[in-house]
Amino acid sequence: MGSLSKRLRKIVMASLVTTVAATTIASGALAAPPEHSNAGGKKAPSVEAHVKPIIKVGQRKFKDLNNNGKLDRYEDWRLSTEERVADLLPRMSMEEKAGMMQITSLGANADVVKDYVNNRHIRYMIIRDNPTAQDLAKRANSYQEIAEASPLGIPIVFTSNPRNHINEQNQFGISEASGQFSTWPGTLGLAATRDLELIRDFAEIAQDEWRSAGIQKNYGYQIETVTEPRWRRISGTFGEDPTLNAEIAREVTLGFQGNKLSSQSVAQTVKHFPGDGAVLNGLDPHNEQGQWAIYPTEGSLYKYHLPPFQAAIDAGTSSIMSYYNVPKNDMSAVQLPKELWYSETQQFEEVAAAYNKKIITDLLRGEMGFKGYVNSDSGVLTNRDWGVQDLTIEEKFAKAIDAGTNIFSDNNDPSGLISAINKGLVKEEELDPSVSQLLTEIFNLGLFEDPYTDPTEAQKIADSDESQARADEAHLKSVTLLRNDENMLPLTDEKIATTKLYVEVFAGNNSAIRTSSLKELIKKEDPSVTIVNTLEEANAALVMLRPSPFENPVNLDAPVDIKLGTLTGIDVDRVKEIENTVPTALVINMNNPWVIDEVEPHAAAVVATYNVKGEALLDVLRGRFNPTGKLPITIPANQEAVDKNASDVPGYAESFDYTYRNKAGDDYSFGFGLSYDK
Repeated sequence: MGSLSKRLRKIVMASLVTTVAATTIASGALAAPPEHSNAGGKKAPSVEAHVKPIIKVGQRKFKDLNNNGKLDRYEDWRLSTEERVADLLPRMSMEEKAGMMQITSLGANADVVKDYVNNRHIRYMIIRDNPTAQDLAKRANSYQEIAEASPLGIPIVFTSNPRNHINEQNQFGISEASGQFSTWPGTLGLAATRDLELIRDFAEIAQDEWRSAGIQKNYGYQIETVTEPRWRRISGTFGEDPTLNAEIAREVTLGFQGNKLSSQSVAQTVKHFPGDGAVLNGLDPHNEQGQWAIYPTEGSLYKYHLPPFQAAIDAGTSSIMSYYNVPKNDMSAVQLPKELWYSETQQFEEVAAAYNKKIITDLLRGEMGFKGYVNSDSGVLTNRDWGVQDLTIEEKFAKAIDAGTNIFSDNNDPSGLISAINKGLVKEEELDPSVSQLLTEIFNLGLFEDPYTDPTEAQKIADSDESQARADEAHLKSVTLLRNDENMLPLTDEKIATTKLYVEVFAGNNSAIRTSSLKELIKKEDPSVTIVNTLEEANAALVMLRPSPFENPVNLDAPVDIKLGTLTGIDVDRVKEIENTVPTALVINMNNPWVIDEVEPHAAAVVATYNVKGEALLDVLRGRFNPTGKLPITIPANQEAVDKNASDVPGYAESFDYTYRNKAGDDYSFGFGLSYDK
């Protein structure tokens, strides 16, 4: 590894260097999984077959995966993963190898899955819906039987985006599920707790829930550093500090995977390398207008964006997802004030990362020492093929494989890769490194021996009161007190006795429903609170803001709007009217660093949340929990600050007076947060 990698490791800090050495996963091969007791001895793994015969060697059991009546080396769990992969790989046809390198959204029914498994030879599938844990496990078991019945019996790896957080709105490709497992605050909320032990517990609890329900791979987490306040994916990150992000990346990776992949692990696919946060004007890289990643500030890529990925690599992450973005070399072509761009080019090819050899092979593997496999983001072969739109499908496969991409997301058609081989653009042996890494992961996850799970037990684990109690602690610890004039908060029993509270939630078209729900929750949790229906009756107010970033659907070149107002779903004039009428506790869901300068000064108290349970918020407001949360992002002073920001630099590190300052003189910068006893 070169000197640049040493720079990274210094940035990540010596405390983040783990005992999981890079040599542990040389050539993508993690150590063999821990094994469980059965009649075959204390080192024998659990072996379960629903379709194929069981072979017995003494008291030891093995699956006859290819149904040939003998124990082949890839079926023998006593051998190393490397030996088993070496035996299985030559047994696979070119078509089977090509299919292995695709990961697709799960089919609508068993017939579709049979087609994927038997005709297209796909073994990686993404779960996009939101069933109960029991139903997930039942379906996974039935689909694993289809895979077991195939000629080589290679099992399926089921993948999901995060499912353990409160979502404002489930979104395809980001977070499609919520509420079926233990429910935690948003990832920004986890970062706001500053509690690494709690975050490790989160990952270990989620790992147990997922694996018991038949999910073995996570499309997560987003460990990229937030540097552009208008970026729409901020709510799925851990905030803007590369050091904290690196610490969290380590805990999440080790929590989901363990020190090495095993039959209990959920393999991680951290994303989106080398950091999706540095986007021009916050534009969405899913759209052509938002394709550019820009690094106008000298050293920003290495200082801010790469450290969390280095920490995940050091912790042994099984996979890394590349970003859609095209790195923009010529900063003079970007419409930013000249003083904000760094003229020395990065010398990356201007193509998306899945096709970018300097990003994947030279930077990720060469400099940073990554030994796992690279998973493209969804659609890079079709409608998000930035920089390679003029290439044929065969040329795209060839270029991406040469760059170092190992598996192609949301692609259920391997025919383009097969055609590339038949046309001589890709040699069949060039598939072997990718297929070997994927098989290594499947073997180390223990799926060749036992891909099945107990649906009843899965539901029991998902419903654990202990797990939810730990999650509830995270909700409480995430709530961040920003201002508290004349100790308006907490609303103690003594204060509540004389309070007539007006309650209103601002959430765009959902405002009325959200307001009604919050009122009902307060009545349920706190019957002693008197809620009035009009502002005229009130002597205090609770106002909650739940904005959404606005991206112009017509002019996709327009910057994303994060200024509180009609476009983001907030009636600013009405909020100010309430605040100017009665003392108001203003609660802002900070899933983006909103421009709050119009509404913040008029409130009596200001609280930040990050997709938390209402019960936790009420416990903090009522003083049953003393707030401890810290801002994971910096709040900009005003719209001018947003417009001037360098998209590759965190808010706390901007070169000008970027940060919002309240009337008490406090900066709402990364790490700020009050408690009631301060």
